[in-house]
Amino acid sequence: MSVDWAAVAGWMDEQGLGAGELSEVTPLSGGTQNVMVAFRRAGRRYVLRRGPVHLRSRSNDVIRREMTMLDALTGTEVPHPRLIAGCTDESVLGGAVFYLMEPVDGFNASVELPPAQSADRELRHRMGLGMIDALVTLGAVDYEQAGLAGFGKPDGFLERQVPRWLAELESYSDLVGYDGPALDGVDAVAAWLEANRPRDWRAGILHGDFHIANVMFDPVEPRVAAIVDWEMSTIGDPLLDLGWLLAIWPDADGSDDVIGSALARAGGLPAERELVARYAERSDRDLAALNWYVVLGCFKLGIVLEGTYARSRAGLAPVATGERLHATTIRLFERAKRRIAA
Repeated sequence: MSVDWAAVAGWMDEQGLGAGELSEVTPLSGGTQNVMVAFRRAGRRYVLRRGPVHLRSRSNDVIRREMTMLDALTGTEVPHPRLIAGCTDESVLGGAVFYLMEPVDGFNASVELPPAQSADRELRHRMGLGMIDALVTLGAVDYEQAGLAGFGKPDGFLERQVPRWLAELESYSDLVGYDGPALDGVDAVAAWLEANRPRDWRAGILHGDFHIANVMFDPVEPRVAAIVDWEMSTIGDPLLDLGWLLAIWPDADGSDDVIGSALARAGGLPAERELVARYAERSDRDLAALNWYVVLGCFKLGIVLEGTYARSRAGLAPVATGERLHATTIRLFERAKRRIAA
């Protein structure tokens, strides 16, 4: 186990968070390499989150940013895990900062569906619309009033996107064993994005990785109980979250979504036009350039996933995972090219 529970208990004593032993310690799986563990103390349930077992150079900074974001969302209507307390002292847990949050009463629909949701097509349709409702709520938060004025750099946000991610892709070539990106259309998609970049937009909170695997659904109602995994959050253009979601969404021909989620495989999700109409109905953001954001979502996510493939070629990630994500990257760039052509 990558957590010194005696140290955690001692720190909790100092914070006035219960007393006595920590029990029912249960590791939780997630979409990242960050460590999450549920436990109970003095009748209260907690979830601890810290960076990966082998900390990377920015792991602690990422966890600190998550703490800041979750704290800022307290009191808003955005569904999110409730922050209990955070420890920014790296000496407490052997070099890792960490925080405690409330457990979320919900399920991850990318993995499996409860019987009721599995059996009810209309319920699954409403779950898809519920994701849009959660996204609209997030995009409506005044980030300055929430105390996030210095959390990101909104000025020039869209202008930075293509150069930033092309540089990221190029950096993978430094990994021994990776022969460079064999991705058809990278330069063409990048050129189209630069030539068609929206000129007018309004800054807000950007989750940065909004899709089915990063939300927890309410066990009964077709709504999002919590948006999770805030490690890519920043202040930018919230329409990129919508574009990112649509980049992964099931195709109109009925095929599953790019990540192969249980929810998409079950069928019944709203078509893209329904999602867009729902967003337009509930948000005052201009969706005229939405296709650009979807293409950017394909471009950015494809490059992010290619990083895991590059690391797998260098022996730093599982080969099977790398191959699967490389295939997903190819699929994302194919989607981008189709949207540009259309």
